Amino acid sequence: MSKEKKRKPNIVKFLSKSILIILGGLIAAYGLEAVLIPNNVSDGGVTGLSIVGSQLFGIPLGVLIAIINIPFVWLGYKQIGKSFAIYSVIGIASLAIGTALMHHVPAIIEGDTLLVTVVGGVILGFGMGLALRNGGALDGIDMLAVLLSKKLPFGTSDLILFLNLFVFIVVSTVFGLQGAILSGIAYFIASKVIHIVEEGLSGSKTFKIITSHPEVMVETIRDRLGRSATYKDAYGGYSNELFKEITCVINRLEESKIKEIIQEIDPHAFVTVYDVAEVKGGNFRKRDIH
Repeated sequence: MSKEKKRKPNIVKFLSKSILIILGGLIAAYGLEAVLIPNNVSDGGVTGLSIVGSQLFGIPLGVLIAIINIPFVWLGYKQIGKSFAIYSVIGIASLAIGTALMHHVPAIIEGDTLLVTVVGGVILGFGMGLALRNGGALDGIDMLAVLLSKKLPFGTSDLILFLNLFVFIVVSTVFGLQGAILSGIAYFIASKVIHIVEEGLSGSKTFKIITSHPEVMVETIRDRLGRSATYKDAYGGYSNELFKEITCVINRLEESKIKEIIQEIDPHAFVTVYDVAEVKGGNFRKRDIH
């Protein structure tokens, strides 16, 4: 295969991801300019700090988003990689330009604080999630948290929470305590929407089942759910008794059904359940059940 043929799919992939990241940035910008900011509600992270700076000093929001994110993009380049940094530059630039273009759009919701936080959080989260799903980021504070977690005895999620608490304290100096609380709620909603957009609505779960009836359990799961399962030997640490540990990956919609099967076959089975970020390969597609 020639170099030109190899290069073409990479260019198409880069362009398609870039377009979706730009779209995500514009959607997030609309959520800020048409819902949150007109109602004195901010975002977390670098965007929240940029909103505060824009209100205090009269500097265009897009300019501050671009400038403040520069060191975080550098961190992303050092800690995560070149492609992530490039996609993040595209995303942050689209967010910055989007806020400038949409600065004078009329607010679609005014006054109803609950509706503002929900709608604003959903729009913002969808835009940010779309960018993250395609390899870029619209806010650099997560990159700082990843770096600090390597230097400090705290997890990344703990540091993200701490850094955003600081941001919302700063937000309270401009939007007041109520504005800071509403900003925190909107940020929480946005974070949940980001998770859904990144992983999809269905998602997957892994069930690990230790049972004394492994053959019947696997056969029933196959017949009723159309799912394959594997099992291996497991020894009890206290009794040294031999059991079979079954592993089965399902989607979230099938969770209640597999629990019914387990309860019916072996009510005393030991079950652990894990969230699965992604499933690839194998024969995960479910066969038809007749």
